[in-house]
Amino acid sequence: MNTKLTLNIDQSVIEDAKFYAKNHRVSLSKLIENYLLSLTNKNEEKSKVSPLVESLTGVINLESNDYKKEYSDYLAKKYS
Repeated sequence: MNTKLTLNIDQSVIEDAKFYAKNHRVSLSKLIENYLLSLTNKNEEKSKVSPLVESLTGVINLESNDYKKEYSDYLAKKYS
Protein backbone atom coordinates (compact mmCIF):
# COMPACT_ATOMS: atom_id res chain seq x y z
CA MET A 1 0.00 0.00 0.00
CA ASN A 2 1.40 3.40 -0.96
CA THR A 3 1.15 6.28 1.48
CA LYS A 4 1.80 9.94 0.87
CA LEU A 5 4.80 11.47 2.65
CA THR A 6 5.70 15.14 2.98
CA LEU A 7 9.38 16.05 3.27
CA ASN A 8 11.12 19.37 3.77
CA ILE A 9 14.25 19.36 1.61
CA ASP A 10 16.44 22.16 0.29
CA GLN A 11 15.22 23.31 -3.14
CA SER A 12 18.61 22.77 -4.83
CA VAL A 13 18.72 19.18 -3.55
CA ILE A 14 15.24 18.56 -4.94
CA GLU A 15 16.22 19.97 -8.34
CA ASP A 16 19.36 17.84 -8.48
CA ALA A 17 17.41 14.75 -7.41
CA LYS A 18 14.74 15.35 -10.07
CA PHE A 19 17.46 15.73 -12.71
CA TYR A 20 19.11 12.49 -11.55
CA ALA A 21 15.79 10.63 -11.51
CA LYS A 22 14.88 11.86 -14.99
CA ASN A 23 18.26 10.81 -16.40
CA HIS A 24 17.86 7.36 -14.87
CA ARG A 25 14.23 7.05 -16.01
CA VAL A 26 12.84 6.56 -12.53
CA SER A 27 10.37 8.63 -10.54
CA LEU A 28 11.66 10.67 -7.64
CA SER A 29 9.28 8.77 -5.35
CA LYS A 30 10.71 5.42 -6.48
CA LEU A 31 14.26 6.74 -6.10
CA ILE A 32 13.59 7.77 -2.49
CA GLU A 33 11.71 4.54 -1.77
CA ASN A 34 14.65 2.46 -3.05
CA TYR A 35 17.09 4.50 -0.99
CA LEU A 36 15.04 4.06 2.18
CA LEU A 37 14.72 0.34 1.47
CA SER A 38 18.49 0.06 1.14
CA LEU A 39 18.92 1.79 4.51
CA THR A 40 16.38 -0.36 6.30
CA ASN A 41 17.16 -3.67 4.60
CA LYS A 42 16.94 -6.24 7.38
CA ASN A 43 18.49 -9.00 5.28
CA GLU A 44 22.22 -8.27 5.34
CA GLU A 45 22.94 -11.01 2.79
CA LYS A 46 21.11 -9.10 0.04
CA SER A 47 23.17 -5.97 0.57
CA LYS A 48 26.58 -7.67 0.35
CA VAL A 49 28.67 -7.29 -2.77
CA SER A 50 29.03 -10.51 -4.70
CA PRO A 51 32.44 -12.20 -4.63
CA LEU A 52 32.85 -11.61 -8.37
CA VAL A 53 32.27 -7.87 -8.05
CA GLU A 54 34.55 -7.71 -5.03
CA SER A 55 37.33 -9.53 -6.92
CA LEU A 56 37.06 -7.06 -9.82
CA THR A 57 37.02 -3.94 -7.66
CA GLY A 58 40.02 -1.79 -8.52
CA VAL A 59 41.01 -3.86 -11.55
CA ILE A 60 40.37 -1.08 -14.03
CA ASN A 61 42.13 2.25 -13.74
CA LEU A 62 39.32 4.78 -14.20
CA GLU A 63 41.75 7.48 -15.25
CA SER A 64 42.91 5.46 -18.22
CA ASN A 65 41.18 5.72 -21.59
CA ASP A 66 41.85 2.11 -22.59
CA TYR A 67 39.68 0.05 -20.22
CA LYS A 68 39.33 -2.94 -22.53
CA LYS A 69 43.07 -3.37 -22.97
CA GLU A 70 43.76 -3.01 -19.25
CA TYR A 71 41.07 -5.54 -18.41
CA SER A 72 42.26 -8.03 -21.02
CA ASP A 73 45.84 -7.61 -19.71
CA TYR A 74 44.54 -8.26 -16.19
CA LEU A 75 42.73 -11.42 -17.29
CA ALA A 76 45.72 -12.66 -19.28
CA LYS A 77 47.97 -12.19 -16.24
CA LYS A 78 45.42 -13.78 -13.90
CA TYR A 79 44.91 -16.91 -15.99
CA SER A 80 48.42 -17.44 -17.31
